Amino acid sequence: MNSVYLYEDSFINLMSLIKHLLDNKIKPLDIKNDEEYQQDLFSNVIKLKLNGKANIIKELIQNYGQDNFKRVYYVYLTNEPHKELIIYYYLLNYFKYQEKLPYMRKLKCVNKVLELNKKVGNEAHKLKGFLRFKELENGILYGEINPDNNVIEIISWHFQKRLKNYMWVIKDVKRGIYSLYDKHNFYLRREDDIKILPNYSLEEQQMENLWQEFFTTISIKERKNAKCQRNFMPKKYWPYIIEMRDEI
Repeated sequence: MNSVYLYEDSFINLMSLIKHLLDNKIKPLDIKNDEEYQQDLFSNVIKLKLNGKANIIKELIQNYGQDNFKRVYYVYLTNEPHKELIIYYYLLNYFKYQEKLPYMRKLKCVNKVLELNKKVGNEAHKLKGFLRFKELENGILYGEINPDNNVIEIISWHFQKRLKNYMWVIKDVKRGIYSLYDKHNFYLRREDDIKILPNYSLEEQQMENLWQEFFTTISIKERKNAKCQRNFMPKKYWPYIIEMRDEI
């Protein structure tokens, strides 16, 4: 009987489980994060004691290539409810099609992987432009995001290069995850492990007031186009943008 396989929430643990299933030719009914899975009366649930192997990433890149590794990792970062099974079938089909796999659009798993990759890439790209940092009292830059997908690591790589000479913190409000950068590397930490109260500097508050006044002064009420504005700047970003707070 096909079973539901559970993994502890991390990409390494998921890939260790999928590798085990592929190596042993096991076809799962489903694969789920054990923290989110709600068992029903009809499913056979299995949680294997597999330690996430530190070298699993290197094995993935060697076996499937850098591009396919990036594709499955982006799928893992999505909020897609069946992402684990999509990754499983994508890698399963790689044994048959090899490097031709991304072009096999007749396969549902391929279409889904490419679709989810586009969503993650687009959202990360937008946040690189929409994210606003503010200066805290201790001089650290602080910014908040609330993305649909778990893109905090992707945008952290961007800001590690863009703001490499500043200490900064990015918080994913929805998931309770912080990215902490110390001018050398960034580290992802759960909100359960660390608490940061954003006490903004006096200069930051003054600059915000000046910017709000400037934005209000140069705006032309008669030329306001709310529909066009929402197209270029979706409403989900407004709570984190100074000039849009009065519009919420």
